Amino acid sequence: MSMINWRGVSWFVGLAAGLGWLCCAPLWISGAGLQHPLAPLLMILMMFTPALATLIVTRWISPPPGGIVKATGLVIGKGRRWGWYWLFAWTVPALVMIVSPFVSALLGVYDLDLSLSGFRALLNATGAGDALSNLSLWSIVVTQLLIALVIGPLMNAIPVFGEEWGWRGYLLPNLLPLGQWPVLIISGVIWGLWHTPIILLGYNYPTNPVLGVMMMTVFCVLVGILLGWTRLATGSVWPAVIGHGSLNAFGGVIVLFARAGSTVDTVWATALGLTGWPLWLSVIAILVLMRRLPVADPPDAHQSFVLPEVSVVR
Repeated sequence: MSMINWRGVSWFVGLAAGLGWLCCAPLWISGAGLQHPLAPLLMILMMFTPALATLIVTRWISPPPGGIVKATGLVIGKGRRWGWYWLFAWTVPALVMIVSPFVSALLGVYDLDLSLSGFRALLNATGAGDALSNLSLWSIVVTQLLIALVIGPLMNAIPVFGEEWGWRGYLLPNLLPLGQWPVLIISGVIWGLWHTPIILLGYNYPTNPVLGVMMMTVFCVLVGILLGWTRLATGSVWPAVIGHGSLNAFGGVIVLFARAGSTVDTVWATALGLTGWPLWLSVIAILVLMRRLPVADPPDAHQSFVLPEVSVVR
Protein backbone atom coordinates (compact mmCIF):
# COMPACT_ATOMS: atom_id res chain seq x y z
CA MET A 1 0.00 0.00 0.00
CA SER A 2 1.46 3.35 -1.00
CA MET A 3 1.83 6.29 1.31
CA ILE A 4 -0.47 9.26 0.91
CA ASN A 5 0.74 11.92 -1.49
CA TRP A 6 0.18 14.77 0.98
CA ARG A 7 1.90 17.27 -1.28
CA GLY A 8 -0.49 16.60 -4.14
CA VAL A 9 -3.54 16.36 -1.86
CA SER A 10 -2.71 19.62 -0.05
CA TRP A 11 -2.20 21.50 -3.29
CA PHE A 12 -5.40 20.05 -4.72
CA VAL A 13 -7.56 21.02 -1.74
CA GLY A 14 -6.00 24.48 -1.52
CA LEU A 15 -6.44 25.17 -5.23
CA ALA A 16 -10.01 23.84 -5.38
CA ALA A 17 -11.06 25.90 -2.36
CA GLY A 18 -9.18 29.04 -3.38
CA LEU A 19 -10.41 28.98 -6.97
CA GLY A 20 -13.93 28.32 -5.72
CA TRP A 21 -13.88 31.43 -3.54
CA LEU A 22 -12.32 33.38 -6.43
CA CYS A 23 -15.23 32.45 -8.70
CA CYS A 24 -17.71 33.64 -6.08
CA ALA A 25 -15.84 36.83 -5.23
CA PRO A 26 -18.02 39.04 -7.50
CA LEU A 27 -21.13 37.79 -5.70
CA TRP A 28 -19.69 38.84 -2.35
CA ILE A 29 -17.96 42.07 -3.40
CA SER A 30 -21.02 43.40 -5.22
CA GLY A 31 -23.30 42.64 -2.30
CA ALA A 32 -25.83 41.21 -4.75
CA GLY A 33 -25.14 37.62 -3.76
CA LEU A 34 -27.15 35.07 -5.70
CA GLN A 35 -29.13 37.90 -7.31
CA HIS A 36 -26.05 38.99 -9.25
CA PRO A 37 -26.76 38.72 -13.00
CA LEU A 38 -23.65 36.58 -13.47
CA ALA A 39 -24.40 34.27 -10.54
CA PRO A 40 -25.50 31.27 -12.65
CA LEU A 41 -22.41 31.52 -14.85
CA LEU A 42 -20.06 31.99 -11.90
CA MET A 43 -21.50 28.97 -10.11
CA ILE A 44 -21.00 26.86 -13.22
CA LEU A 45 -17.41 28.08 -13.44
CA MET A 46 -17.01 27.17 -9.76
CA MET A 47 -17.98 23.60 -10.59
CA PHE A 48 -14.89 23.33 -12.80
CA THR A 49 -12.44 24.43 -10.11
CA PRO A 50 -11.83 20.89 -8.74
CA ALA A 51 -11.07 19.72 -12.28
CA LEU A 52 -8.71 22.63 -12.80
CA ALA A 53 -7.02 21.82 -9.50
CA THR A 54 -6.68 18.19 -10.59
CA LEU A 55 -5.15 19.20 -13.90
CA ILE A 56 -2.63 21.55 -12.27
CA VAL A 57 -1.58 19.03 -9.62
CA THR A 58 -1.31 16.00 -11.89
CA ARG A 59 0.38 17.90 -14.69
CA TRP A 60 2.88 20.14 -12.87
CA ILE A 61 2.98 19.61 -9.11
CA SER A 62 2.82 15.86 -8.49
CA PRO A 63 2.35 13.82 -11.69
CA PRO A 64 1.11 10.27 -11.00
CA PRO A 65 3.62 7.65 -12.14
CA GLY A 66 0.93 5.55 -13.82
CA GLY A 67 -0.41 8.43 -15.87
CA ILE A 68 -3.34 10.80 -15.37
CA VAL A 69 -5.95 8.67 -17.13
CA LYS A 70 -5.63 5.62 -14.90
CA ALA A 71 -4.81 7.49 -11.69
CA THR A 72 -7.86 9.78 -11.90
CA GLY A 73 -10.35 7.18 -13.13
CA LEU A 74 -10.86 8.40 -16.68
CA VAL A 75 -11.09 4.78 -17.78
CA ILE A 76 -14.58 3.42 -18.50
CA GLY A 77 -14.52 0.71 -15.85
CA LYS A 78 -13.24 -2.74 -15.21
CA GLY A 79 -14.59 -6.08 -13.99
CA ARG A 80 -17.30 -6.69 -11.42
CA ARG A 81 -20.12 -6.23 -13.93
CA TRP A 82 -19.41 -2.53 -13.90
CA GLY A 83 -22.53 -1.74 -15.95
CA TRP A 84 -24.64 -2.28 -12.84
CA TYR A 85 -22.79 0.53 -11.10
CA TRP A 86 -23.67 2.84 -13.99
CA LEU A 87 -27.32 1.80 -13.65
CA PHE A 88 -27.20 2.40 -9.90
CA ALA A 89 -25.73 5.86 -10.41
CA TRP A 90 -28.26 6.71 -13.11
CA THR A 91 -31.36 5.75 -11.10
CA VAL A 92 -30.84 5.68 -7.32
CA PRO A 93 -30.04 9.39 -6.75
CA ALA A 94 -33.06 10.27 -8.89
CA LEU A 95 -35.29 7.92 -6.89
CA VAL A 96 -34.18 9.39 -3.57
CA MET A 97 -34.79 12.92 -4.83
CA ILE A 98 -38.32 12.02 -5.99
CA VAL A 99 -39.30 10.12 -2.85
CA SER A 100 -37.85 12.57 -0.33
CA PRO A 101 -40.61 15.25 -0.53
CA PHE A 102 -43.24 12.59 0.23
CA VAL A 103 -41.26 11.33 3.23
CA SER A 104 -40.82 14.91 4.44
CA ALA A 105 -44.58 15.44 4.08
CA LEU A 106 -45.31 12.32 6.16
CA LEU A 107 -43.07 13.75 8.87
CA GLY A 108 -44.86 17.09 8.75
CA VAL A 109 -42.10 19.34 7.43
CA TYR A 110 -43.19 19.69 3.80
CA ASP A 111 -46.52 21.10 2.60
CA LEU A 112 -47.36 18.48 -0.02
CA ASP A 113 -50.15 19.28 -2.49
CA LEU A 114 -51.10 16.45 -4.83
CA SER A 115 -53.22 18.88 -6.83
CA LEU A 116 -49.87 20.42 -7.85
CA SER A 117 -50.88 24.00 -7.07
CA GLY A 118 -47.24 24.97 -6.71
CA PHE A 119 -46.41 23.58 -10.11
CA ARG A 120 -49.40 25.37 -11.61
CA ALA A 121 -48.24 28.65 -10.07
CA LEU A 122 -44.78 28.07 -11.54
CA LEU A 123 -46.26 27.51 -15.01
CA ASN A 124 -48.35 30.65 -14.70
CA ALA A 125 -45.32 32.66 -13.60
CA THR A 126 -43.40 31.55 -16.68
CA GLY A 127 -46.33 32.28 -18.99
CA ALA A 128 -46.87 28.64 -19.92
CA GLY A 129 -50.03 28.14 -17.88
CA ASP A 130 -52.53 29.08 -20.60
CA ALA A 131 -50.77 27.06 -23.29
CA LEU A 132 -50.83 23.95 -21.13
CA SER A 133 -54.25 24.49 -19.55
CA ASN A 134 -55.85 21.63 -21.49
CA LEU A 135 -53.30 19.09 -20.29
CA SER A 136 -53.26 17.18 -17.03
CA LEU A 137 -50.67 18.60 -14.67
CA TRP A 138 -49.76 15.10 -13.54
CA SER A 139 -49.12 14.01 -17.13
CA ILE A 140 -46.78 16.98 -17.54
CA VAL A 141 -44.99 16.18 -14.27
CA VAL A 142 -44.55 12.49 -15.11
CA THR A 143 -43.27 13.38 -18.57
CA GLN A 144 -40.80 15.87 -17.12
CA LEU A 145 -39.56 13.33 -14.59
CA LEU A 146 -39.07 10.70 -17.29
CA ILE A 147 -37.21 13.15 -19.51
CA ALA A 148 -35.04 14.19 -16.56
CA LEU A 149 -34.27 10.53 -15.83
CA VAL A 150 -33.35 9.70 -19.42
CA ILE A 151 -31.35 12.73 -20.49
CA GLY A 152 -30.75 14.68 -17.27
CA PRO A 153 -27.59 12.81 -16.23
CA LEU A 154 -26.11 13.24 -19.72
CA MET A 155 -27.01 16.94 -19.97
CA ASN A 156 -25.41 17.58 -16.57
CA ALA A 157 -22.37 15.41 -17.25
CA ILE A 158 -20.10 18.21 -18.46
CA PRO A 159 -20.47 20.61 -15.49
CA VAL A 160 -20.55 17.84 -12.85
CA PHE A 161 -17.44 16.29 -14.39
CA GLY A 162 -15.75 19.51 -13.29
CA GLU A 163 -16.42 18.46 -9.71
CA GLU A 164 -16.21 14.68 -9.95
CA TRP A 165 -12.82 14.56 -11.64
CA GLY A 166 -11.55 16.32 -8.54
CA TRP A 167 -13.46 14.75 -5.66
CA ARG A 168 -13.84 11.16 -6.83
CA GLY A 169 -11.28 11.19 -9.63
CA TYR A 170 -8.27 12.60 -7.80
CA LEU A 171 -8.92 13.12 -4.08
CA LEU A 172 -10.63 9.86 -3.12
CA PRO A 173 -8.03 7.39 -4.49
CA ASN A 174 -5.17 9.51 -3.20
CA LEU A 175 -6.54 9.23 0.34
CA LEU A 176 -7.35 5.53 -0.01
CA PRO A 177 -4.43 4.40 2.22
CA LEU A 178 -6.46 5.80 5.14
CA GLY A 179 -9.07 3.09 4.57
CA GLN A 180 -12.33 3.11 2.63
CA TRP A 181 -14.68 4.43 5.31
CA PRO A 182 -12.33 7.24 6.42
CA VAL A 183 -11.65 8.32 2.84
CA LEU A 184 -15.33 8.31 1.90
CA ILE A 185 -16.17 10.49 4.91
CA ILE A 186 -13.18 12.84 4.67
CA SER A 187 -13.57 13.43 0.93
CA GLY A 188 -17.28 14.09 1.51
CA VAL A 189 -16.51 16.66 4.22
CA ILE A 190 -14.05 18.45 1.94
CA TRP A 191 -16.59 18.40 -0.89
CA GLY A 192 -19.27 19.82 1.37
CA LEU A 193 -17.10 22.61 2.80
CA TRP A 194 -16.00 23.57 -0.72
CA HIS A 195 -19.61 24.77 -1.24
CA THR A 196 -19.27 27.30 1.61
CA PRO A 197 -19.01 30.50 -0.50
CA ILE A 198 -22.40 29.89 -2.14
CA ILE A 199 -24.12 28.22 0.82
CA LEU A 200 -23.43 31.28 2.99
CA LEU A 201 -25.18 33.34 0.32
CA GLY A 202 -28.32 31.24 0.75
CA TYR A 203 -27.87 28.59 -1.91
CA ASN A 204 -29.70 25.32 -1.10
CA TYR A 205 -30.48 26.45 2.49
CA PRO A 206 -31.91 29.96 2.21
CA THR A 207 -33.71 29.83 5.57
CA ASN A 208 -30.46 29.37 7.51
CA PRO A 209 -27.28 29.79 5.45
CA VAL A 210 -24.86 29.44 8.37
CA LEU A 211 -26.41 26.19 9.53
CA GLY A 212 -26.61 25.31 5.85
CA VAL A 213 -22.84 24.89 5.69
CA MET A 214 -23.06 22.04 8.18
CA MET A 215 -26.17 20.64 6.51
CA MET A 216 -24.51 20.68 3.09
CA THR A 217 -21.43 18.99 4.51
CA VAL A 218 -23.46 16.11 5.96
CA PHE A 219 -25.44 15.84 2.73
CA CYS A 220 -22.22 15.63 0.71
CA VAL A 221 -20.82 12.95 3.01
CA LEU A 222 -23.94 10.81 2.52
CA VAL A 223 -24.10 11.28 -1.24
CA GLY A 224 -20.32 11.10 -1.50
CA ILE A 225 -20.33 7.64 0.07
CA LEU A 226 -22.56 6.39 -2.74
CA LEU A 227 -20.69 8.18 -5.52
CA GLY A 228 -17.38 7.15 -4.02
CA TRP A 229 -18.56 3.55 -3.81
CA THR A 230 -19.04 3.45 -7.58
CA ARG A 231 -15.53 4.88 -8.02
CA LEU A 232 -13.94 2.34 -5.68
CA ALA A 233 -15.80 -0.58 -7.23
CA THR A 234 -15.07 0.22 -10.86
CA GLY A 235 -11.87 2.25 -10.82
CA SER A 236 -13.75 4.76 -12.99
CA VAL A 237 -14.97 8.26 -12.24
CA TRP A 238 -17.72 8.12 -14.88
CA PRO A 239 -20.43 6.39 -12.81
CA ALA A 240 -19.95 9.11 -10.19
CA VAL A 241 -20.33 11.73 -12.92
CA ILE A 242 -23.61 10.13 -14.00
CA GLY A 243 -24.80 9.85 -10.40
CA HIS A 244 -24.03 13.48 -9.66
CA GLY A 245 -25.73 14.49 -12.90
CA SER A 246 -28.81 12.48 -11.94
CA LEU A 247 -28.89 14.19 -8.55
CA ASN A 248 -28.77 17.65 -10.09
CA ALA A 249 -31.37 16.76 -12.72
CA PHE A 250 -33.99 16.25 -10.01
CA GLY A 251 -33.32 19.32 -7.92
CA GLY A 252 -36.58 20.82 -9.17
CA VAL A 253 -38.80 18.24 -7.48
CA ILE A 254 -38.66 20.46 -4.40
CA VAL A 255 -41.14 22.85 -6.01
CA LEU A 256 -43.12 20.38 -8.11
CA PHE A 257 -45.09 18.91 -5.23
CA ALA A 258 -45.17 21.88 -2.83
CA ARG A 259 -48.35 23.83 -2.15
CA ALA A 260 -48.50 27.22 -3.87
CA GLY A 261 -47.25 29.99 -1.60
CA SER A 262 -45.62 27.61 0.89
CA THR A 263 -41.99 27.89 1.97
CA VAL A 264 -39.84 24.78 1.80
CA ASP A 265 -37.30 24.70 4.62
CA THR A 266 -34.56 22.51 3.21
CA VAL A 267 -32.91 22.29 6.61
CA TRP A 268 -35.72 19.87 7.41
CA ALA A 269 -37.35 18.86 4.14
CA THR A 270 -36.43 17.03 0.92
CA ALA A 271 -33.26 15.04 0.20
CA LEU A 272 -31.16 17.99 1.36
CA GLY A 273 -32.59 18.07 4.87
CA LEU A 274 -32.87 16.07 8.06
CA THR A 275 -35.89 14.07 6.90
CA GLY A 276 -34.09 13.17 3.67
CA TRP A 277 -30.93 11.87 5.30
CA PRO A 278 -32.52 8.54 6.37
CA LEU A 279 -33.16 7.76 2.70
CA TRP A 280 -29.47 8.12 1.84
CA LEU A 281 -28.55 6.18 4.98
CA SER A 282 -30.94 3.40 3.99
CA VAL A 283 -29.23 2.97 0.61
CA ILE A 284 -25.83 2.92 2.32
CA ALA A 285 -27.10 0.35 4.85
CA ILE A 286 -28.39 -1.89 2.06
CA LEU A 287 -24.96 -1.84 0.39
CA VAL A 288 -23.33 -2.71 3.71
CA LEU A 289 -25.78 -5.55 4.40
CA MET A 290 -25.21 -6.88 0.88
CA ARG A 291 -21.46 -6.75 1.60
CA ARG A 292 -20.87 -4.45 -1.32
CA LEU A 293 -19.51 -1.71 0.91
CA PRO A 294 -16.66 -1.54 1.71
CA VAL A 295 -15.48 -2.73 -1.69
CA ALA A 296 -13.47 -5.93 -1.75
CA ASP A 297 -10.17 -5.41 -3.56
CA PRO A 298 -10.83 -2.00 -5.17
CA PRO A 299 -8.87 -1.45 -8.42
CA ASP A 300 -7.31 1.77 -7.13
CA ALA A 301 -5.67 -0.10 -4.25
CA HIS A 302 -3.26 -1.69 -6.73
CA GLN A 303 -1.70 1.50 -8.01
CA SER A 304 0.72 3.93 -6.48
CA PHE A 305 -0.14 7.62 -6.43
CA VAL A 306 3.24 8.97 -5.45
CA LEU A 307 6.45 9.28 -7.37
CA PRO A 308 9.15 6.86 -6.25
CA GLU A 309 12.02 8.34 -4.30
CA VAL A 310 15.06 9.19 -6.37
CA SER A 311 18.49 8.47 -5.00
CA VAL A 312 20.93 11.29 -5.65
CA VAL A 313 24.61 10.45 -5.96
CA ARG A 314 26.74 13.22 -4.54
